[in-house]
Amino acid sequence: MNQKDVAYTYIDTHSGAGVYALDSAQALKSGEYVDGIARLWERDDLPAALADYVNLVKAMNPSGRLRYYPGSPYVAEQVARPEDRLRLFELHPADTKLLVDNFRKLDAHKAEQGERARGRRVLIEYADGFQAMKSLLPPPSRRALVLIDPPYEVKLDYKHVRDALEDALERFPTGVYAIWYPVLQRMESRQFADRLKRLPAKEWLHVTLTVATPGPDGTGMHSSGMFILNPPYTLEPMLRDTMPYLVQVLGKDSGATFRIERGTQVTGAGAGAVGSAGAGRAAGNGPRVPVGNARRASPLSGGGSLRLPGQPFVDASGARLSKGDKGEAKGENKEGSRPARPRAGEYRPPQGQPGSRSAAKTPEGRPAERAGAPAKRAGGADKGGVRSDAARPTGPRGPKRGRP
Repeated sequence: MNQKDVAYTYIDTHSGAGVYALDSAQALKSGEYVDGIARLWERDDLPAALADYVNLVKAMNPSGRLRYYPGSPYVAEQVARPEDRLRLFELHPADTKLLVDNFRKLDAHKAEQGERARGRRVLIEYADGFQAMKSLLPPPSRRALVLIDPPYEVKLDYKHVRDALEDALERFPTGVYAIWYPVLQRMESRQFADRLKRLPAKEWLHVTLTVATPGPDGTGMHSSGMFILNPPYTLEPMLRDTMPYLVQVLGKDSGATFRIERGTQVTGAGAGAVGSAGAGRAAGNGPRVPVGNARRASPLSGGGSLRLPGQPFVDASGARLSKGDKGEAKGENKEGSRPARPRAGEYRPPQGQPGSRSAAKTPEGRPAERAGAPAKRAGGADKGGVRSDAARPTGPRGPKRGRP
């Protein structure tokens, strides 16, 4: 994003606290950092992009001991330029307070170094990031990077992410959207990437990192993924240089691997996926198969059709049916018309008998409307063009449905 002179807006929908203490009771209890940043801390063979990241972490630990770890807001603040804008949102009140305090300390530290205050360059708001980013798109500079990484503690988070992206692409289709998600055994996680691939963005890039073979019980997070809509063209080469190294250093067993996919939205015609446990061997380079529109037959109903639009009708032997034979193939009667079935609980007298529509007469003796004619809709306009409200429900409307 910094390689162009035009300013951009960075939007973080789930900012968190911004900075985390690795010697806190919670961090020591989970010990996650031991198999993550701690394995990279003393390495001297880091790829260039990874070395920049580790150096950023070391800058906030001047003693040389790994005590503090930056969240995405801190990283964005460190690499953004003075003309860029940061918009940070967090819905958890305790984390919002910590985020504000951490940036206040950061401002004080910069002031001691003689740097000017950030002013309105960084704005922090206690709000739902999914809803708040709507008012920011499109940004004035027509450049934006949106990071979305909710905790996914509830299954609806997957749906909320997709709905928010669909709305964001309507408002700002050229923005860069980066989505983090955990690769879990639950159905929502397994289907998540495929659903994001169907969003109407120009291009997408999907990368996953697996550090260990999944356990037999399926619990624990052994893999995570990033899905980027409209990725910068420099991102994929950087990932191809970095991912094999991460598999080698962070991998715990032979199940450690990575995967990179790239493709085009809407049409479904994307390039193949590549990945390996170290060297980046090709795992498949064929085009993606577009999703068809055939109707699936239910295995329980015994019926259904897999005929695509435009395909001919065929009988059980495979012989092509003519137009006259289609009715019999569909179970219609000899005249080619299927007998109408009354709805459940509805009495329909035989045609031509008293009480049927075709035999009904008006009080003046004139025949009523012919059989099959559409009845006037309740509340429709009369001959004079005046709409009748007799059948219209009265009273106030109920509240609109939506997410809380």
